[in-house]
Amino acid sequence: MSHDERILTTCPRDCYDACGIEVAIRDGVIRHVRGDRDHHVSRGRLCTKCATAYNGVLLDPDARLLTPLGRDGPKGSGRFKALSWEQALDEIACRLSAIVSTSGADKILGAHYTGTFALLGYDFPTRFMRRLGAREVDPDTICNKAGHVALEYLYGTSLDGFDPRSARDAACILVWGANPSASAPHQHEHWLPEAPGRVVVVDPVRTPTAREADLHLQPFPGSDAALAFAIANVISREGMLDRELLQGHSVGFDELEPLLEDCTPEWGERVTGVPASAIEQAGRWYGAGPSLLWIGQGFQRQPRGGNAVRAVAQLAALSGNLGRPGTGVLYLNGAHSRGIDEDYLAGSSIAGSVPEPISHMDLVGCLEDPEQSRALLCWNINIAASNPQQARLRRALTRDDLFTVVIDLFPTDTTDLADFVLPAASFLECDDLVASYFHLTLSAQVKAIEPLGQSLPNTEIFRRLAAAMGFDEPELQESDADAIEHLLRGTGLGLDFAQLAERGTVWAYPEPRIQFADLRFPTPSGRIELASESAAKDGHPRLAQPFADPRPADGLLRLLTPASPWMLNDSFANEPKIARRVGTPTVALHPADAAARGIADGDRVVVSNEVGALQLTVTLSEDLPPGVAFSPKGRWPKLESERANVNVLNPGTAGDMGASTTVHGIEVAVTAVG
Repeated sequence: MSHDERILTTCPRDCYDACGIEVAIRDGVIRHVRGDRDHHVSRGRLCTKCATAYNGVLLDPDARLLTPLGRDGPKGSGRFKALSWEQALDEIACRLSAIVSTSGADKILGAHYTGTFALLGYDFPTRFMRRLGAREVDPDTICNKAGHVALEYLYGTSLDGFDPRSARDAACILVWGANPSASAPHQHEHWLPEAPGRVVVVDPVRTPTAREADLHLQPFPGSDAALAFAIANVISREGMLDRELLQGHSVGFDELEPLLEDCTPEWGERVTGVPASAIEQAGRWYGAGPSLLWIGQGFQRQPRGGNAVRAVAQLAALSGNLGRPGTGVLYLNGAHSRGIDEDYLAGSSIAGSVPEPISHMDLVGCLEDPEQSRALLCWNINIAASNPQQARLRRALTRDDLFTVVIDLFPTDTTDLADFVLPAASFLECDDLVASYFHLTLSAQVKAIEPLGQSLPNTEIFRRLAAAMGFDEPELQESDADAIEHLLRGTGLGLDFAQLAERGTVWAYPEPRIQFADLRFPTPSGRIELASESAAKDGHPRLAQPFADPRPADGLLRLLTPASPWMLNDSFANEPKIARRVGTPTVALHPADAAARGIADGDRVVVSNEVGALQLTVTLSEDLPPGVAFSPKGRWPKLESERANVNVLNPGTAGDMGASTTVHGIEVAVTAVG
């Protein structure tokens, strides 16, 4: 009688959880993929979206790309012929070499993001692109760049956050714009409920996490900075300012303090819509401390998102919630905090003259111009679904003289627009490492089965492409095993990959690490820079400002397009069970907004603005403030009746910092069909 083989691996999705996974295999075939019952996060259960996809479309050879493909029809037709790897790579190398010699390597663009967040799968391809001399499309500009820039001005880093285990010492956890119920489901289910302190949630939407919190503050989108200043006013008024910390370890409090005086809770209520009493309660709970501040990536996707993050993050400094147990700020925890050498991983040693990156907000304009772009390589991203200016971008990608290579697991909207498509292996089909960007852990991603068809890991694809180009640097041919062992040696954990794989996940520190324990900060001054000369040199105010965006005018609504419990960005939108569960695309409206437009629940409406229009079905929800429309992201345009998703409404306006996305600053009209 056959018995199941049990393999421990780790989910590498772009998610705070980094769940431990147990794969059961019998006779070389996966029987099921489920949560590792002994893992501190998953506890035997994966989130619904991953459990569905990992036991469905990810293992379905009919859904996967199984062989290299070359275009066999008009650009954008999605018609291809099968090729061998040798044929495909030789032709790609020939075309890229010709572009380098005639137009320059900087006319080759590389677009990638977090289709996998495993370390090698994410970063190893950068070695090839840097050696080539291609121009990178800055990956974080599609997501969270403004927050990174803002936190670097203030604290000198955006990638050294609190250790979530320190929640055991916290009297309050302030969750600002993170939406854990959809974006960190296990932190919603376990970490927050098990924390002994009070939970305060700031979110324009009454999410499940907000409903379960001790206090929910529901500001109108775009008013986060004003709300933060109103909370700071309470902290000051109640005598909870940590003047010793501010005097000894910060720069600019004397400039900031006068700004707090007029930002009373009553002013905050008028500007943000949050009751003054709730602002006062949040200020008292958070200011009394010890408190943790979890800054989500969603709310900074607004026109002045960088300023908003500066305003929110400085609350920790003002109240002294830094440098002691149960305190700190978290945006992301970078892999370097586990001793991972990210410069080595990305091949900094072989980089020549690297062109300045461009923003995803500028990508469509660059792709329209043959003087700026002659080729595009995409991996770990589906830009035809996720990027702004969707209709315009699709037209740009049909340029016959834009040589396009796309690497993916599935035939997406972007692969349909390629000249060559290369099949990638899934996380179940290759070894790697995963460094959670929430918990300070390091995990093994363990190969469970052979790659489907002729698919290959990202690392092997770029090794073969480098060889086809004639690049002979050893870094470009380093094996996965050697790279993993090099990285593990740098962690100081004393484990090889086999030992890590046996354990699944390990903690980098035996006890909770205290963020900024020595109160020294990697800023130019070595202090918290409430007033930042760096920001001023970059054209920003020296101080965070108590700004709030104007409310939409002329009957428009502010559109929010966050994650949903069923959709992980646009990964696995092709999973049939998920598609059936999410059903027809919807837009949620507050009943008052629907009534003002003569719209009822279930009506078909046109949601439109200056760049696009989309027909959606209305649902009514009092979980939204009046003036807000809500339509979750994640659908593939090719699978929708209008061959578009909500990004057809995104004009691609860059934010105040980092040329970052302002997708949650979009305004739309909503009108009944017909």
